[in-house]
Amino acid sequence: MSERLLEFQAVTKRFGGVTALDSFSMHLDKGEILGLIGPNGSGKTTSFNLLTGIYPKTGGSIHFDDRDISSMSAREVYETGIVRTFQRSRLCLPLSIYDNIMVGDTSRLPKGLWSNLVRRRAFRRQYEETFKVARDLVATFSGNLADRMLDPVGALPMIERRRIEICRALISGPRLLLLDEPSAGMTHDETNQLMSDILDVRARGEGLSIIIVEHEMGVIERITDRCVVLSYGKKIAEGTYAEIACDKEVQNAYLGVD
Repeated sequence: MSERLLEFQAVTKRFGGVTALDSFSMHLDKGEILGLIGPNGSGKTTSFNLLTGIYPKTGGSIHFDDRDISSMSAREVYETGIVRTFQRSRLCLPLSIYDNIMVGDTSRLPKGLWSNLVRRRAFRRQYEETFKVARDLVATFSGNLADRMLDPVGALPMIERRRIEICRALISGPRLLLLDEPSAGMTHDETNQLMSDILDVRARGEGLSIIIVEHEMGVIERITDRCVVLSYGKKIAEGTYAEIACDKEVQNAYLGVD
């Protein structure tokens, strides 16, 4: 029997006179991959921003592992075990693969003046330990990429950059991974490769749950266990991909009414 991990309860978000999310309720179970889909402007990214503490809610509540996280800061939400990627790359292109990944979990390295200037041997040992952790994580996606940990990410193709972004999110050992249009900017073949990576990540990560926002319906069909469909900030359908694909209201939302 599945265990509930996340629950939105009548969550509303208004920006002035615009209601971006309207009494939105949904849930996510432990180990589940949930597709959050809908036309542009339907409230998908707003849901992510509310969940991760970037936006304050207007109404409702969000519970994660039986804790109300509705009023937590982005840092506090991160510390509960929720991480995300973004549609537009947030990598620092001149920095190395290793540096970009460790931005996702800076707590692994000492940052005090004493540690960096005086305790050089201990700092070096911790650096080597974190380098191995980061390299092992990258190796689960690509052995070739793991051999280039000190290369700048600006020299990498888009699919490798996406892998690095996911590794940066995973380095802290989260319980919930939010993927915001991971296929953006990639070819069909690259997208298929990345989706295989994501399924492998879910299979390896004990209890890791994933919510994916994605416009490519082939991606949603392939990797999700269940889908929630938004339109104009309201939930209009929920179920497996096969179920929502046959839903007339979903079809109208995407294709319009004749």
